[in-house]
Amino acid sequence: MAGTGLGSTGSGGDGIRTGVPLRRYQTGDEGEGGGERTAEGINGGGFSGKKLQQQQQMGGSATRVLTLPTILTLGRVAAVPLLVSTYHMNGWWATTATTSIFVVAAITDWLDGYIARKMQLGTAFGAFLDPVADKLMVAATLVLLCTKPLKVSMYGEVPWLLTAPSIAIIGREITMSAVREWAASQNGKILEAVAVNSLGKWKTATQMIALTVLVAARDTSLAGYDVLVASGVLLLYISAGLSLWSLVVYMRKIWRLLL
Repeated sequence: MAGTGLGSTGSGGDGIRTGVPLRRYQTGDEGEGGGERTAEGINGGGFSGKKLQQQQQMGGSATRVLTLPTILTLGRVAAVPLLVSTYHMNGWWATTATTSIFVVAAITDWLDGYIARKMQLGTAFGAFLDPVADKLMVAATLVLLCTKPLKVSMYGEVPWLLTAPSIAIIGREITMSAVREWAASQNGKILEAVAVNSLGKWKTATQMIALTVLVAARDTSLAGYDVLVASGVLLLYISAGLSLWSLVVYMRKIWRLLL
């Protein structure tokens, strides 16, 4: 999982290591939902070390832990066990509740990053917690879908139908979190190489839509059930493909810099 972005004392003595990303947020993919922030000066909405130091001196949001974006993120973490509980309950209301929880979590994933940027409420704690909350929600949903496989007449009985893309997506997220953590301790060029790209954003979009559809498709009474499930499975495979493709793109960039 992504680290806090805190390191040895940086310039200005604010304790923020220059060049370390404060990922406040970023959705689904270490930043696909919003702008990435770095501790070095970003003239246009970033959190520079100087600005953090000024806010600390003025008692600003940089020294606060529970800002509005962070509260939204904590709510997303708290929603994970609730999602698990409702998923294993029976009845149309349980499916509605599970789907609603996931949709609200996806919305707050975007909303907390938007508020943090517009109101300059980003914090190191929020930067650490946000990607963790995203990974927990997505990973939990994927595991839940694998525990109760959906039967699709179009695909037949395929035990690994959802397992294969789930492993690809979760494996990619773990790998990229580790790579970004390592890149944060390297030079600026390597850090730039793992900056969010358009592939990651498309991956996140297809992933969220696919999971929403598949969670909602637990209700077999829905009109066009087979088409709905088939569409969700297809989108999940597209998301898995984009996940692996973006991982290859990141690795190629890093490899060129290391040679």
